[in-house]
Amino acid sequence: KRLINILNVFYKTREAVQQPAKLLLDNLELLQGVETDVPVMDLACGTGRNGLELAARGIEVVFADRSADSLKAVEQQLAARNLSGRVWQVDLEEEAVMPLQGLQFSSIIVFRYLHRPLFPALLHAVVPGGLIIYETFTTRNRRFGRPNNPEFLLKPGELKAIFRNWETIRYFEGIKKNPDRAVAQIVARKP
Repeated sequence: KRLINILNVFYKTREAVQQPAKLLLDNLELLQGVETDVPVMDLACGTGRNGLELAARGIEVVFADRSADSLKAVEQQLAARNLSGRVWQVDLEEEAVMPLQGLQFSSIIVFRYLHRPLFPALLHAVVPGGLIIYETFTTRNRRFGRPNNPEFLLKPGELKAIFRNWETIRYFEGIKKNPDRAVAQIVARKP
C-alpha cells in the first residue's frame, strides 16, 4: 500500500510538472495584451511547458536554456504541434558573460529557476509596458525537500523587492499544494 501511495504522488507530481504553471494560465490575458513586436522569453525553459502554451496561443516565444537535450525536446514539440518558436542554447550562469545584454523582450516568464546575478539584466530586457511572470521556491521550501540550497531559494520578500519599481499586478509568497512547496510569485508590469 505504501508503494501505491508513493507511485500516486510521483505520477501526480509528474503530471503537474508537464502542465503549464497555473500562474501563467491565470495571467494569459495580460500577456496577450502586451502590444509589441518583440517576443516573450521563457527563461530557463527546460522542456518548454510554459512557453509551448504561449506558442499554442499565437505568442512569439524564445525558449532559452543551457540544456541541448531540453531544447531538442522543445523543438520536437514545436514541430509535432505545428507551432513557431525559437530556441536559444545559452548558459545564463557563465561568469563574465552577460547573455541578455542588448536584448529586448515583450515579457519574460521564469518558473523554478533562480540565479540572482541575472536580475539586473531581466529588469532591462523587458520593454516598457512588458511583464515579468516569475515563480520560484523560497527558503521555507526546505521543509518539503528539494531544492534546499540557499542559492536557489528566495529570501522572504526578496522577489517583491527586486521588482519594487514596477507595477505589481499580483504577488504571493507562501505555501502551495499538490505538490506541497513554498514559493514566491510575481506578475509585474515595467513602467
